[in-house]
Amino acid sequence: MSGPVPYIIVFSVLLLCGFGLPLPEDVMLFTGGMLAFYGKADVHIMVVVAFAGVMIGDGTIFFLGSKYGLALTKKPFFERILSPERLGSIRDQFHKHGNKIVFAARFMPGLRTPVFFTAGTLHLPFRVFLFYDGMAALISVPTIIYLVHAFGHQVDYIVGTIKSVEHGVIFLIIGIIAIIAGKIYWNHRKEKKAAGQNA
Repeated sequence: MSGPVPYIIVFSVLLLCGFGLPLPEDVMLFTGGMLAFYGKADVHIMVVVAFAGVMIGDGTIFFLGSKYGLALTKKPFFERILSPERLGSIRDQFHKHGNKIVFAARFMPGLRTPVFFTAGTLHLPFRVFLFYDGMAALISVPTIIYLVHAFGHQVDYIVGTIKSVEHGVIFLIIGIIAIIAGKIYWNHRKEKKAAGQNA
């Protein structure tokens, strides 16, 4: 996998995450950083592409909220993602904490889509939404990708260690099962032998 493919994959999935795909954005940002670490992508370009995917996805959800409002939540697909109870709770948070909830939502997986949609339905000015969401994305996107890129060798080592541990655990479980099975067989054989002697 090389050329534009890594960028297209990361951009597309981040865009879908903005639409409510049940996958944490951080996972794709982590993936983008690892792709850069393995030389499949340029880390700086990956940051720009990921940032664009995040902001376009967020902006689209905001636009849907401002354009169609609560009518869209009556549709079966959106109703599962944006239940009336969740929207009501987020609306209360907006009244309590104002625009800061948009900034905070960037760091709360699972709440981003309903928060941004609610911001649209409440007709928060787009420039205000863009400012708060953009500031948060400027912190989260580059931080995750650059850190993973810089410490990718540690991640690689950790993944390898986990795999080794998993293999060790598997062999340990197999060994325990074999011991238990052998003990059961041996006890059964003893009981059978004793029953034969008493007959």
